[in-house]
Amino acid sequence: MEGFNLAPFFAEFKERKGIDRATLMSVLEDIFKTQLAKTYGTADNCDIIINIDKGDLQIFRNLEIVDEVTDPNLQISKKELDLIDPDNDYEIGEEYAEEIPMEKFGRRAILNLKQNLNGRIMDIDKANLFNYYKDKVGEIIVGEVYQVWKKEILVRDEADNELVLPKSEQIPSDFFRKGDNVKAVVARVEMKNNTPSIVLSRTANVFLERLFEQEVPEIFDGLITIKKIVRIPGERAKVAVESYDDRIDPVGACVGVKGSRIHGIVRELRNENIDVISWTTNTQLLIQRALSPAKITSMKMNDEENKVSITMDSSQVQLAIGKFGSNIKLASMLVNKEIEIYRDVQGEEDDDVLLSAFSNEIDEWVIQALRQIGCDTAKNVLALSDEDIMERADLDKETVVDVKRILNSEFEESEEENENDGNADNE
Repeated sequence: MEGFNLAPFFAEFKERKGIDRATLMSVLEDIFKTQLAKTYGTADNCDIIINIDKGDLQIFRNLEIVDEVTDPNLQISKKELDLIDPDNDYEIGEEYAEEIPMEKFGRRAILNLKQNLNGRIMDIDKANLFNYYKDKVGEIIVGEVYQVWKKEILVRDEADNELVLPKSEQIPSDFFRKGDNVKAVVARVEMKNNTPSIVLSRTANVFLERLFEQEVPEIFDGLITIKKIVRIPGERAKVAVESYDDRIDPVGACVGVKGSRIHGIVRELRNENIDVISWTTNTQLLIQRALSPAKITSMKMNDEENKVSITMDSSQVQLAIGKFGSNIKLASMLVNKEIEIYRDVQGEEDDDVLLSAFSNEIDEWVIQALRQIGCDTAKNVLALSDEDIMERADLDKETVVDVKRILNSEFEESEEENENDGNADNE
């Protein structure tokens, strides 16, 4: 046994790998029987006795005692047995248990046994890791940043397992250094080349949901439920909540006294603006709450096209749209309808013209993009800088310049007509 000391292997895999006794014994028996089958042609007549605590192992080959041997792997002659043990009292037809010393396997076979043991234990460890994290998908874990690369971050958990946080799953303003603690949700677990890949996420909606469960006891206890989350990671999120207890204000409970509960979530999400609204099945009321604090003048539902047309005072449009159009975009995602905002032009200048009047000169998709940022009239568009329109409406410079040229030409023509009318009156 000197050539193959099992004690260090047993100690390492019992303590560090967390492999149970029965599994370890089964693996050992399997790899030794595989080697015995290669050496002797069969392992069916072999017994393996393992003492995990002491790191000892004994192998016996059961051979039938015969007069004349026809299969040396299964039989032993009585004459040979008498030479081995002159004092034996075995009879022909009985079985003799021959102990096989490790030295009989040879140096190369012993090295193969060690490699096979390591390989099998590694496979079990990978399977255990896969199953462990497969059950944790959707749960928050805290790990330590071990390595930072351009496209991903390598994170280690408490057991030194390697997890991956891809750049695409990070909040845009996230910045980590080696040794930093990172909190994320287990997004998915995959097997790649027989190796488990545990992918984390900080942009998934379920990450925000789990943060609320940690900070708001009423959500964790089930008194308040999160009906829907829509989110632009790092910028803004809307969380619709509902209370099963009329005595509990769901919005107030989530925000906390002076924002005490939600502040921790906001900090974790790099100052992401979180709007908590009370859920309702009334779509119009839900839209009003989603666009708050903007005040809506009127609303028209178009169920066939799954659109909602909203009219509001000019002073409320920017509030409804939000920075870079984030508020109206999230509101549309929350109600699963396309929301179009129109300014209430009553009381405003009569010479303004709706963008729809330019449909013959401006592509419809461009008009829709401008409407999404609250520009439904010509003067709304002309009041904004080229850079502002390009960024908010996601239009290129050439398109914006061309649109403004068309709109300006409309007012230049109107001014010329007014001048001509004035000259005619003077004459």
